[in-house]
Amino acid sequence: MSETTTQTEELRQRIERHIEAIGQFTATPGQGTTRLTYSEEDRQTREYIKAQMREYGLEVREDGFGNIFGKMEGSIEGAPSVLIGSHFDSVPNGGSYDGPAGVVAGLEVARMFRDHGLKPKYPLEAVAMIEEEGARYAGGLMGSRSMLGVLSAEQFAALTDKDGVTTIEAMTAIGLDPSLPGQREPGSIKAFLELHIEQGPLLEEEGIPIGVVEAIVGLAQFQITVRGSAGHAGTTPMERRADALVAASKIIARLPDTAAEQGGGTVVTTGRLHVFPNGANVIPDKVVFTVDMRAGREEDVIGVMKRVEELANAAAGRGIEVEIEHQLYVKPKRMSDKVRGLLEEGTKGIGAPYLLMNSGAGHDAMIFSDFTDVGMLFVPSRGGLSHCPEEWSDAVDIARAVEIFYEAAKQLTEAE
Repeated sequence: MSETTTQTEELRQRIERHIEAIGQFTATPGQGTTRLTYSEEDRQTREYIKAQMREYGLEVREDGFGNIFGKMEGSIEGAPSVLIGSHFDSVPNGGSYDGPAGVVAGLEVARMFRDHGLKPKYPLEAVAMIEEEGARYAGGLMGSRSMLGVLSAEQFAALTDKDGVTTIEAMTAIGLDPSLPGQREPGSIKAFLELHIEQGPLLEEEGIPIGVVEAIVGLAQFQITVRGSAGHAGTTPMERRADALVAASKIIARLPDTAAEQGGGTVVTTGRLHVFPNGANVIPDKVVFTVDMRAGREEDVIGVMKRVEELANAAAGRGIEVEIEHQLYVKPKRMSDKVRGLLEEGTKGIGAPYLLMNSGAGHDAMIFSDFTDVGMLFVPSRGGLSHCPEEWSDAVDIARAVEIFYEAAKQLTEAE
């Protein structure tokens, strides 16, 4: 076995160990990965990530939002860094690869720099970010948005989860320090690279191991609150009810048609719904639900936002009030031509076929793309599955992507 083959096999084995180790930190053992931001599972995962960063010789720090950085200093004093990483939170009962695969990629590129004795001129940083999924705090992409000032420190501090727990309270509960420096100057970032599982079927169906991402869809998220009046389920006549759940259901039932009417591949999803007081014999007086809207063209995102607002407002009246909170809006984003070129070059360099593709899911990369050069790679998802316990990607494909990032990072950091 050649030295190169041996190194690749060792890389694959390390990737598998990392993914397996991080996957153990779940609130739902045997039922997928549930790792909400600032939970005990978050704390356990961040301790593992920080330990690996230190083992790989990186200088570790956390910011005032809980994002984790492992830095290999460059020879140019004060130079901007090349960041490689992703997020480490999960959706409820999700999989082990969505997010952690990208975090592991950042760790392993840094290790390859160390093992090959490379000295970067521009610093290299492995990064692990919080709350990309929006599973605990609505909106998603919270780590990157907070870090880059898209979400202000005041807005961050005002966020609460479904139980009314603020971000600051939750951070403090697991020993994080919200008083640490938070927002990062965009000028301190030279480039950002993110590896992610595809979360769709195209790469697997085509038998192609690498996807080079050209663009990411635009997305918007609303939180809609419908208020009515509570009452006894048996003694309140139907004609006198202001049932918040019935009103909310009329909105939600129209969303698929609304997406189809907009066209352009627009998709609309209600993924979270809370009913109050949630009693079997009580007429609901409040319903809070989310609406996630995505499309490849900005005009379609804006168009469906307007349609959903009209639909929600039309449900008001006869004792029903409707409140719409705009929680997130991100335009469709193109990746950097320069970085994409490096990734294509690196893919050809290892002899791997690749597919130029767009991402239908939102990623932290789309936030970074407003501030710096960004490149993104996909690896195949078995069966196209994601956000479920069956989510799986081959460590061989992840290892290929790490090798591609390594070559790109060498050029971006001007390592010698």
